[in-house]
Amino acid sequence: MAYHLPVLLREVLEGLAVKPNGVYFDGTVGGAGHSEAILKQDPTIRLIGTDKDGDAIAEATGRLAPFAGRVSLHRTDYRNFAAVLDEEGVEALDGFLLDFGVSSHQIDDEERGFAYRKKDAPLDMRMDRRSGLTAEEVVNTYSEERLRRIFREYGEEAFSSPIARGIVRARERERIVTAGRLEALVEEGIPPKFRSAACARKVFQAIRIEVNGELDGLRECVIGLIRRLKTGGRACILTFHSLEDRIVKQAMRDLSTACTCPKSFPVCVCGKKQEIKLLTKKPLTATEEEIAINPRSKSAKLRVAEKL
Repeated sequence: MAYHLPVLLREVLEGLAVKPNGVYFDGTVGGAGHSEAILKQDPTIRLIGTDKDGDAIAEATGRLAPFAGRVSLHRTDYRNFAAVLDEEGVEALDGFLLDFGVSSHQIDDEERGFAYRKKDAPLDMRMDRRSGLTAEEVVNTYSEERLRRIFREYGEEAFSSPIARGIVRARERERIVTAGRLEALVEEGIPPKFRSAACARKVFQAIRIEVNGELDGLRECVIGLIRRLKTGGRACILTFHSLEDRIVKQAMRDLSTACTCPKSFPVCVCGKKQEIKLLTKKPLTATEEEIAINPRSKSAKLRVAEKL
């Protein structure tokens, strides 16, 4: 089985519009499916990739071995792009890709604890296993109010209060250490008529976002990377839930807007200039054919912009 199926691959390649001798950045390289396809577009391009998951870097290193000399990989968070590009001697990019999806490998590996259907999986959920905070620590040490807040804000869970209350009561009797036990507690906190086979999905998403700080500095990173593009350079960003997409959408909208002065002003005094052109007024989504092959692509949204 493939480490990870690249989502919206054709649309990403069209969005990047790879140029000969271009320099491209894949900030979430994963299993390198997108990176490999980008490198195959032209034998003169260079790619720099980052990922904080050691398994991903190992997989990508092997997969991209045929492109030695044209690719460099760094095990670090994509938010550290400025330091990575400076280290590589790259001042400006011809394009970049950010794919915020959890990889198939991370979901399927029981030791990682990302999937609630893996009943005996430990509550880990760290994308970077060098970091200290785990899902087990979140579930067993966060206050009821703090759990309620992350379930509501990061998972958009309507029953965040009873779920948090049930978790706190349960851990007083016994530490919660497996995905199956947490799933059962989430289900208990949801009224029977609202339960479903996937009723724990939102809470697991919320905990994963908390453990990995997935929304921290996201807006600043998107803006910073776009400003690192050359004129005509392309930004491609794949999101998989509404919180990420909302941040990316607003950041791109702000950069695509010129003067923000009230219409009553005779002349512009804000000095704001339009920095990008939006190439996707609405995000691109997976076709029915792709969803049939890769169901995890169903929630993907791709936004593309060009630097002016």
